[in-house]
Amino acid sequence: MKIKEAKLYQINLPLRKPFETSFAKMQYKKCIILELIDDQGNSGFGESSAFDIPFYNEEFRSGSWSLLQEQLLPEIVGHEIKHPDDIYQIFEGIRKNNMSKSAVNCALWDLYAQQQQHSLATALGGTKTKIETGVSIGVQSSPQALVEVVRGYLATGYRRIKMKIKPGKDYEYLAAVRNEFPDAMLMADANSAYRLADVQLLQKLDDLDLIMIEQPLEPGDLLDHAHLQSQLKTSICLDESVTSLDDTRKMIELKSGRIINIKVARVGGLGIAQQIQKLAAANGIACWCGGMLDSGIARAANVAVATLPGYTLPNDIAASTRYYADDIISPLVELTGTYVEVPKAAGLGYQIDRTNLKKFAVATKTIK
Repeated sequence: MKIKEAKLYQINLPLRKPFETSFAKMQYKKCIILELIDDQGNSGFGESSAFDIPFYNEEFRSGSWSLLQEQLLPEIVGHEIKHPDDIYQIFEGIRKNNMSKSAVNCALWDLYAQQQQHSLATALGGTKTKIETGVSIGVQSSPQALVEVVRGYLATGYRRIKMKIKPGKDYEYLAAVRNEFPDAMLMADANSAYRLADVQLLQKLDDLDLIMIEQPLEPGDLLDHAHLQSQLKTSICLDESVTSLDDTRKMIELKSGRIINIKVARVGGLGIAQQIQKLAAANGIACWCGGMLDSGIARAANVAVATLPGYTLPNDIAASTRYYADDIISPLVELTGTYVEVPKAAGLGYQIDRTNLKKFAVATKTIK
């Protein structure tokens, strides 16, 4: 693939309702869309999921915007790229910043799949024609409010319910849901809101028969998670602590958890996500595909990667309309029951809605 041109779009995509986690309350999904154009006129799309404030990891949108323009894209535009995962060697001198690298890797995979005349799922080695999804629920105002939100999603047909928690809004909230729905597939997501000193509180969650507690301790930590997992019956799922294949190896060796939430953006792209799920599967670690309140472009890439055989739990890939009234792909990602049908068209499998791309763009940049 000879990359002729790159276009960057800063996007503010309005959420239907504010989404609250332990660290933020968001009204917009603010991200960067990358379009790579090859010498045949084909376009491949990727997304940098960096938020405007670096509360999830070290990246933030204006920094990603600069890094893509000044460091990453000059190594891609005007160059021949044989395979999308070549970027890991090309960018090896640039530490971390995985979300920016992921945007490039995903856009190249889109182009590569188009070149091979395969769907992105097929190009990646996926084996599923549909993927199961769960639902993620932000922190609610009261236990009863959470119960009612969960009731609605269970009635819709979702099997796996993920609930955000934080200190003061944890055990009582989850217990209320478990008491109301004794057979539901429930999990909690702490977004690093706790510390090892909170072990007694977290042990109380063992009574609730959760399938997992996601990322209870600090981002990047593996050692304290290993100490905590040894004291819990409930499986720990790591998110922010696994950003690379090497982190996965250390997690397995330390026994820091039993499940990994693989977010394509967090680990640096589809290629690394492939490698992580393969290593995890070989060591009995369950995986599922998480999201970043993604626009349709990253959501489409997530659909493709979740078809890989190592993804064994329901994924955080909701219908587009779960979060947005409008999106920048067509058709929207939709559910059949609680499943997403995997598109068969070449590349991402969805068309870009350029009218909406322009509508929600607050800044653009072209690199030739």
